[in-house]
Amino acid sequence: MVHQAEYLPPTGTDISSVLQGGYAHALSREWQQERQLAKNMFIFPLFVSDDPEEETAIPSLPNIKRYGLNKLVPYVATLVAKGLRSVILFGVPLKPGVKDAQATAADDPEGPVIQSIKALKKAFPDLYIMCDVCMCEYTDHGHCGVLYEDGTLNREQSVLRIGKIAVNYAAAGADCVAPSDMMDGRIKDIKRGLIDAGLAHKCMVMAYSAKFSGNLYGPFRDAAGSAPSHGDRKRYQLPSGGAGLARRALVRDMEEGADAVIVKPSTFYLDIISDASKLCKDYPICAYHVSGEYAMLHAAAEKGIVDLKGVAFESHQGFLRAGARLIISYFTPEFLEWLEQ
Repeated sequence: MVHQAEYLPPTGTDISSVLQGGYAHALSREWQQERQLAKNMFIFPLFVSDDPEEETAIPSLPNIKRYGLNKLVPYVATLVAKGLRSVILFGVPLKPGVKDAQATAADDPEGPVIQSIKALKKAFPDLYIMCDVCMCEYTDHGHCGVLYEDGTLNREQSVLRIGKIAVNYAAAGADCVAPSDMMDGRIKDIKRGLIDAGLAHKCMVMAYSAKFSGNLYGPFRDAAGSAPSHGDRKRYQLPSGGAGLARRALVRDMEEGADAVIVKPSTFYLDIISDASKLCKDYPICAYHVSGEYAMLHAAAEKGIVDLKGVAFESHQGFLRAGARLIISYFTPEFLEWLEQ
């Protein structure tokens, strides 16, 4: 027999303060989210080397490997089958003597990035292929541009070289070029180069507009072999407290022709993502959940401090709340499965 709820006299509680009924059920909790995570938001970083048979685990990046060309396509096939829509490529030259002051290997037609673009496009025509555009993996000094004799960055020569690399990636079939060097003026040079090459209508420019220097890039540098041989990158990456600089950089890149913007890192910079959502309200905004952030969550889970799946959702939902539409994440393979459940 079903019992009717007994009517009780009013207690004086303000009706508008009773919110819990609106999220008492798992589905209604999802309805409370203004934006929900979806597979098409995720961009998966891939490290591709010039050793065709390489498949090397990165100890500081759990579950992440560096792949050679012959291993790359079979691995990506397993993710495409689960709904992967986009990747971002990072080239890793391993052969001795390949690195030089001009990053010649970055856009070598026989190098890992251009060969990977072609192989992935052939195997997965609908896969959206982004290419990180930087020189640090390919220079013998490990910095993100061409240097003066005193070791500082030569802006003019750096942006010319970065622009050329970007155009060559687009010519090879990249759907998007993403310059991460943080040189002033490189978006303008890249956009002009794409226009002159007749490629601007085919290739997005997603600018790392608000990229901060800091302590969260170590595992990436292990994977990419991109640590600077001297000094640091504080002269061209933003200082961690520089919110005003970040806002100015976002405006600068929009004015120079960026089609989308990236904030990197993400967890400690949600205010910058929020700022970008206002300053760049008509642009796709991407949060980069960087290697150190990813490794920290794994370390906390290993110590039993957090549940890995739960904290991954919590962190990535935070990016959406702040205003991001896209997420570059090493958790992409897991989310391809989690979002099916």
